[in-house]
Amino acid sequence: MIMVSKKNVAMLQHTQTQIKDYPVVGILNMHNLPGKQLFQIRNSLHGTAVIRMVRKCVLERALKADPRKELDQLIKYIQGEPALLLSNEDPFKLARMIADAKSPAKAKEGDIAPHDIEVKAGPTPLAPGPAIGELQKVKLSVGVEGDKIAVKKDTVVAKQGDVITKQLASVLAKLNIEPMEIGLTLVAAAEKGMIYTSDVLFVSQQEYLDKIMAGGTAALNLSVVIGYVTKENIEVFISKASREAKALAIEAGILTSETVGPLLAKGDAQAQELKKHVKEPEKKEEVKDEKSDEKKPAEEAEEKS
Repeated sequence: MIMVSKKNVAMLQHTQTQIKDYPVVGILNMHNLPGKQLFQIRNSLHGTAVIRMVRKCVLERALKADPRKELDQLIKYIQGEPALLLSNEDPFKLARMIADAKSPAKAKEGDIAPHDIEVKAGPTPLAPGPAIGELQKVKLSVGVEGDKIAVKKDTVVAKQGDVITKQLASVLAKLNIEPMEIGLTLVAAAEKGMIYTSDVLFVSQQEYLDKIMAGGTAALNLSVVIGYVTKENIEVFISKASREAKALAIEAGILTSETVGPLLAKGDAQAQELKKHVKEPEKKEEVKDEKSDEKKPAEEAEEKS
C-alpha cells in the first residue's frame, strides 16, 4: 500500500480548489526560467493570473479530479518543469501578455533556435586574430576592415528548431547577438471545453486578421461561382449580369446607347481586317499612238500648200 504524506494530500486539495475557482487553466513549462524573470513576470500578471508551482504527480491528480473533461486532456501537455496558470481572462489575452513580458537572452549550448538566427553583414566588435577562424567555422564570410573583423554578407547560422552548438553559442555571444527569449512558456490552455495550444495562442493579431480576410475573400468567390446570392455578394452578381448582357448584345449586334461604341469599333476592326484580304484592281496605262501624235515633215508641207 502506497503511503501519501499529509503534506502532499493538503497540496492536492488546495490545487483542486484553486483549479475549480478559475475558468481558464493553463500548463506552463518553467524550464530554464531564472528566478529573477519569474518574479518580474508574476508582478506583471498580478491581478490577472495566478502562477502555481506544483509537483507533476499532484498536478495530474488535480486535473483528473476536476469535472471538466478538457482538463483531463491537458495532462498530455505537461512537460519540463510544469506549473499551473489560472485566470479569469481570455487565454489569447494572457498569451499576448506573456509574449510581451519576454526578454532577449544569449544562446547556450543545447538551446533550440526559436527562429532563424541571422548574422547581418557589417563590422563586428572583434579585433583581427583567432576570432576570424571561429567565425569562419560557423560558415560566416569575414574579412578585416580597419582594425575590426567585418562580416561580408548576411548569413543564417541556424534555422528555426536547430540545436545550438557550443561553438555557435560562443560566436553569437562575442557578436552580442541574443537570439533566445526568456519568459514563461505557455504550452496549452483550456477554456469552456476547448484546448488551445501554443501554436494557436501565440499567432500574431495581424496574422489572424490576414487569415480572416483571406477566408472572407475565398467565401465570396465560392458563393459567386456556385450562384449563391446573399446581401454581401448581390452587387457582384448584378455587375456580372450587366457585363454578360452587354457582351451578348454586342455579339448579337443589338444597338443600344451602351453598345453603339463597341459595335462601331467592332465594325471598323472587321473592315480593316477585310481590307487586308481584298486586292485593288490594277490601273491600265494609256498607250499613245506615235503615228497620230507625230507628223512627218513631208505631210506637213503638203498640208500647207
